Amino acid sequence: MKEETLFLGMLQGVTEFLPVSSSGHLGIAKITAGISDPSFAFDLVLHLATLLAVLVFFARDIASLLIEWLFGFFNPNARSWDGWRFGWAVVAGVAVTAPIGILLEPFAAKASANLLWLGGNLWITALLLLSSKSLGGHRAVRASDGLFVGLLQGLAVIPGISRSGSTMWAGLLLGLSRDNAFRFSFLLSVPTIAGAAVYEAAKMGGVGNFMQALPDGWMPAAALAFVSGLASLFLLKKIVAGDRCWVFSIYNMTVGGIACILYFMGV
Repeated sequence: MKEETLFLGMLQGVTEFLPVSSSGHLGIAKITAGISDPSFAFDLVLHLATLLAVLVFFARDIASLLIEWLFGFFNPNARSWDGWRFGWAVVAGVAVTAPIGILLEPFAAKASANLLWLGGNLWITALLLLSSKSLGGHRAVRASDGLFVGLLQGLAVIPGISRSGSTMWAGLLLGLSRDNAFRFSFLLSVPTIAGAAVYEAAKMGGVGNFMQALPDGWMPAAALAFVSGLASLFLLKKIVAGDRCWVFSIYNMTVGGIACILYFMGV
């Protein structure tokens, strides 16, 4: 059980941020290798560990943009700053993501147990990444950008659709620079992951139930998720800056194709 827990921690950390869909990989592992579903509590711990990785990686951005956003409430001149636009774009994105994610949750649970769905959705992610090569511009984030990026983030609750891949694609389609598309994708993930964690924790029914549901080895698994997640963020930033997301397109097509073949073989 401990080995499985550590594997899930590594899987969560590596695939949560790279555009390959962590939920898609978990679904495939569960079906093909007999990996059991993690408890809600353990899943929550892993998500909080990867959230911590985002907070560490974007600490300066988060601090400066948050301060600028707060200044905008008291100083009209501050409303021309990046932080004001970023802040309202994040608010708009979360407002769109939350209801879509909740509505799609039952379907997502069913899709995670079907290799054909998982493989097909990985191909959708691959095609988005391939098309992103011809997208992008040079402009900054606007508040209205959060609506479309939030829509894609909500749809990414479906296993196999990468959250990072789809939200960065949405930003590039809107004309954001690659750096701004990357930053906005992950800054939007902070309240989204935190909100989802609170939502799942409320369903657990208290701290006592939460702690009892954690498996053996959850602490090293969480640490592994944090470290591997942080490394994934550094890697992805370089790949996005170098316009080399096609590498993940090939990967997603390969894994998605294998998943579809296994489905038709009756796995």
